[in-house]
Amino acid sequence: MPNWTKIQTSSFLESNARDRAIGLVDEGSFVELVGPFDRFCSPHLVTLGEAVEFDDGIVTGVGKIGQRPVFVISQEGRFIGGSVGEVGGAKMVGTIDQAIEFYDSLIAEFPNLPDAQRPLVAISFETGGVRLHEANAGLLAHAEVMDAIQRARHKVPVVALIGSRIGCFGGMGFVAAATDAIIMSEFGRLGLTGPEVIEQEMGKDEFDSSNRALVYRTTGGRHKFVMGDCNFLVDDTVASFRAQLAELTLLPIAEFEPLRRIGSEALVEKQLRGVALAVKIAPTDARDVWRYAGNNDPVGLADGPIAEFRKTVQRLVL
Repeated sequence: MPNWTKIQTSSFLESNARDRAIGLVDEGSFVELVGPFDRFCSPHLVTLGEAVEFDDGIVTGVGKIGQRPVFVISQEGRFIGGSVGEVGGAKMVGTIDQAIEFYDSLIAEFPNLPDAQRPLVAISFETGGVRLHEANAGLLAHAEVMDAIQRARHKVPVVALIGSRIGCFGGMGFVAAATDAIIMSEFGRLGLTGPEVIEQEMGKDEFDSSNRALVYRTTGGRHKFVMGDCNFLVDDTVASFRAQLAELTLLPIAEFEPLRRIGSEALVEKQLRGVALAVKIAPTDARDVWRYAGNNDPVGLADGPIAEFRKTVQRLVL
C-alpha cells in the first residue's frame, strides 16, 4: 500500500491514478472496487491484439472524508492516454450508481440524514476522450456516464478534479462539464478538442500545439477559472485537491446547484450571453478575454504565483 503521508505532498500532476485515489480520502479508508486482481480488461483490445491493463486504466473505489463516504473514480493517462472504452465506462457508471444506491438505502432508513453524511463522488479526470479502438462502445460509455451523473443530481454530488498530465478532452470534456463542481490546478487542462487535433484540422496558424504557453492560457486552469468553467483553483499537490474536496463534503446539497455549468434554463441563457460576448469582443487570444474581465495586466497575471493570482484575478461575469 502506498504511503498516504507521502502521497499528500506529491504533485497531483505527477501522481498516478491509484495514488490520487488513495490520497483523496482519509488515510487507510480507501477500498478499491473492481481492481486489477479482478482482471476486467477490454475485450476489444484483446481482439485487436493490443496490450491490456487488468484495471483498464481506471481506478475505482470508496473511502471516507470525515463522516462522508466518498466514491472515487481515477483515470490513468499512462494507459492509451486515459481513453475511455466499454470496461472503463462501465466502472465509472457502476461507481456512480453504487453511490446513488447507497444514498437511497440511507435515506430509506434515515429520512433526515444530514447532508454531511451523504455520499459524494469524486472523479479525477485524465483523458483524451473516447478510446478509438472501441469505436461505438467507447462513445456509448460517455453517454452512459453522463446519464449516471444526471441520475445522481439532487442526491449525490459529483465533483470533477482536473490536474493531471493528459488533461480532460474529447467527450470527457462534456462529462466533466456535467458534474456539480470542478476543481482544477493551473496545470489542469479542459476542453472539447485537444490542441494537437485543432492544429491538425485547422492548421498551425490557427493553433500552435507546440506553444506551451498558448495551450495553457487557452485550456489551462487559470483561464478556466477566469471563464467560470472551473469553480475552484488549487495548488498542484494531492493535499490541496483533497482539502478543497473536504470543504465540499461540508456543503449542503442545495448549494451545489449554483456551482453547475449545465442543467437549467438560466445556465443556457448564461451560455448564450457568452456566445454573444465572443462575437462582440472577437478575441484573438485568451488574454483579450482576461482584459475584458477587468484584468489590466493579463501577461503578468498569467506568469505570477498562483496564490497571488487567486487573490487578485477578476473573473468574467456573464
